[in-house]
Amino acid sequence: MAEQLTRVYGVQFGLLCLSSFLFFASFNMIIPELPDYLSSLGGAEYKGLIISLFTLTAGLSRPFSGKLADKIGRIPVMIVGGAVCVVAGFMYPLTGTVAAFLFLRFMHGFSTGFTPTGTAAYVADVIPAGRRGEAMGLIGLSGSLGMAAGPAVGGAIANQFSVDTMFYASSLAAFLSVGVLVRMHDTLDNPHRFRMGLLKISRSEIFEPRVLAPSVVMLFSTFAYGTILTIIPDFSEYLGIRNKGLFFTSFTLASLAIRFLAGRASDKYGRVNVLRVSTSLLTVSMVFIGLVSSPTELLLAGVVFGVAQGMNSPTIYAWTIDLSHEAHRGRAMATMYIALEAGIGVGAFCSGWLYNNEASNFTLVFWLSAAFSLISFLYLIFFVRK
Repeated sequence: MAEQLTRVYGVQFGLLCLSSFLFFASFNMIIPELPDYLSSLGGAEYKGLIISLFTLTAGLSRPFSGKLADKIGRIPVMIVGGAVCVVAGFMYPLTGTVAAFLFLRFMHGFSTGFTPTGTAAYVADVIPAGRRGEAMGLIGLSGSLGMAAGPAVGGAIANQFSVDTMFYASSLAAFLSVGVLVRMHDTLDNPHRFRMGLLKISRSEIFEPRVLAPSVVMLFSTFAYGTILTIIPDFSEYLGIRNKGLFFTSFTLASLAIRFLAGRASDKYGRVNVLRVSTSLLTVSMVFIGLVSSPTELLLAGVVFGVAQGMNSPTIYAWTIDLSHEAHRGRAMATMYIALEAGIGVGAFCSGWLYNNEASNFTLVFWLSAAFSLISFLYLIFFVRK
């Protein structure tokens, strides 16, 4: 089994996993502390914009990153995303006003608008069709490890040293991720040299109709994730949890445990079957979170949420690759990621607006997210054939 895995994946895939781990650790490291940081600047009422501005830029940049990944190569696109994280980490301590902070969050979003697009296209290039679910599970496992380690390490650094030190640590992680990428070989045949004309996007290059179905599922199922990123830090504090990154670690570790198995299951039993299970679990998890009243219950709910997310993400990614044309994989992945960013961004904005720093609104916010997750499940049941 180990020899078979080595033959299929190889050293380049291993380096890609390492870079993905460092990249996701970088920008997730700071998330639990950002609501308090914004409040300290006098912008408590803008907490919903912390995630939504980030995802807005990521979504806007997807058509560009998708086209560039198909033209100049996968690795240059990934490097751009990592470089944005490096710069952003050094800039956060310099934001002395709410406006400066929100502008930096907007610019920071370019990172996830570029790196994951190039990563997914790279995986599609090097992995056989029958192993795509498994491969996306593995690459997702690497990113999830970074998402698990990032908030926990970031919270510990902020508590032990300072928030500024945490920002610098996030820059270091991003720098290391770029260092790994520059040692890798690109997979795009006959790449073009970059020129400004490549940044001109036509209407047909914004949306890939082949991947409409997975994009719809991604849109509605990621609303909950936007809610989690925005509301959980305050909800954790409300329940008496000092390290606001613990919930993120809880759900991410659960996601890690299931991703590889879920990816293989989708290869064997079909993408739609697995997604029907994952979206139903996602709905249950958000209802559960809306009912919790203690730290232990919240962490247990995080496990259910993590299992749902761990099944959902690699399966949607593999389904998108299955439906995409080989020459337009970057565009297809960009279309799916636009849906992801839109779901997270709308979820973050709506949840922040509904919450409005009132603890009595927690349940309403989480149950609204459950309703959106239910829509994705119903779409898979009634509108998508296996």
